[in-house]
Amino acid sequence: MHDYPSDITREQFKIIRPVLESAKKITKPRKKDLFDIFCAVLYLLKSGCQWRMLPSDFPKFGIVYYYYSIWSREVEKGKTILSEILKKLVTMQRNDDLRKDKTTFGIIDSQSVQNADTTEEKGYDGGKKISGIKRHAVVDTMGLPHALIVTTANVTDRNGAIEMITLNLDNLLNVKNYLVDGGYTGENFANAVKRICGADVEVVKRNELHKFVVLPKRWVVERSFGWIDKARRLWKNCERKIHNSCQMLILAFISILIKRF
Repeated sequence: MHDYPSDITREQFKIIRPVLESAKKITKPRKKDLFDIFCAVLYLLKSGCQWRMLPSDFPKFGIVYYYYSIWSREVEKGKTILSEILKKLVTMQRNDDLRKDKTTFGIIDSQSVQNADTTEEKGYDGGKKISGIKRHAVVDTMGLPHALIVTTANVTDRNGAIEMITLNLDNLLNVKNYLVDGGYTGENFANAVKRICGADVEVVKRNELHKFVVLPKRWVVERSFGWIDKARRLWKNCERKIHNSCQMLILAFISILIKRF
């Protein structure tokens, strides 16, 4: 029986089991426990190992990858089983804090990450001097993610944010204000956001404060990116496809949030 720091409890797994089971119609009894398979995916994410290097007390790597591919497959535009699980956990966390399901205030930021040599898609971020991918996120004041996408690093913060808001409009319909840093400056971006979802954009620039301080509420999204650093597989982009890079990002937030219950 496996017992690793990346594992979740069976009680925690009961929260997400119905969503995972909905991904595949059951025509005969399963020979493998979905709990073991999901814990194997969490182990891979946490340790950063290759699929073939999963410990022997988990199901065979081919079975684990098969289920991961089902859970990460798009069921609708921009939606997967994993993204639905994350949405459920975010809603539960907000409800526990006596908040509504959907946030009215969003904080946008991005993170450029270097590629490993196995990746197929990459771009160059001239500002960060990084060749790889860029993770874009919208979080609420609790640091919970309401929208996530991954692009190549050459995509600007503004264009990435517009694409992210467009793809996740259902989750962001109630947002009235977005807080951003200087990388999102410009009337074109503010007007585009206003046209897409009717929200206002507030830019907070460090040079306008005339001293080095933590930018108001900006630390929240930086903390969220700090959370996912606990997953070694995300230290570099190891996925061949950008779609898988996004699903691993979603999985990292799932592994964090589910352990709060």
